[in-house]
Amino acid sequence: MQMLTTPIFWLLYVMFTLMATGGLMATAQLASVATDYQIGDVPVTLLGLTLAALPFALSIDRVLNGLTRPFFGWISDRLGRENTMFIAFSLEGTGIVLLLLNAHNPVAFVILSGVVFFAWGEIYSLFPAICSDLFGRQYATGNYGLLYTAKGTASLLVPISAWIVTMSGSWAGVFITAASFDIIAALLALCALKPMRMLALQAQSGRNRQ
Repeated sequence: MQMLTTPIFWLLYVMFTLMATGGLMATAQLASVATDYQIGDVPVTLLGLTLAALPFALSIDRVLNGLTRPFFGWISDRLGRENTMFIAFSLEGTGIVLLLLNAHNPVAFVILSGVVFFAWGEIYSLFPAICSDLFGRQYATGNYGLLYTAKGTASLLVPISAWIVTMSGSWAGVFITAASFDIIAALLALCALKPMRMLALQAQSGRNRQ
């Protein structure tokens, strides 16, 4: 309850929602995009494996979405949480834009969808880590459980992608919206979260000295 009264928690909540929305949009629409661009069944050969583009993309996405969690967790222990967030969130936004520009190319579709999912899955290691950093370990599970409800909020926003397609008649608006969410979250990590966390740590250090 104390955590819920702090502005920095709600900043984390907004950032988590933005990032989860972009990733869930990509997950929900990947098959439809492949169908619309008529590349879903086109054979793609990478690393000695040959599969149709859509199943190949989905398989790679699942693997990378798992590997990214310990990888970016390890990176954040060395570069800092916010710096790593900025890198990962920016990478996802860039990957989404490149995917939009190259969705007609089966090989690029497979590779870039992998990049997007690799840069998305880290939210499930970075956010619990920084939540524990900020609010301590004693109630870490309950605290992160509250923060994780942001994914539910994001799922309520995902149908926006279908509305955008209906209104615009193309996938461009969906991709640009998702990429914009990622870039906004990346900027918030450096420009808002990092200074707010430093102030919170300084205030805590002052109380401890007293």
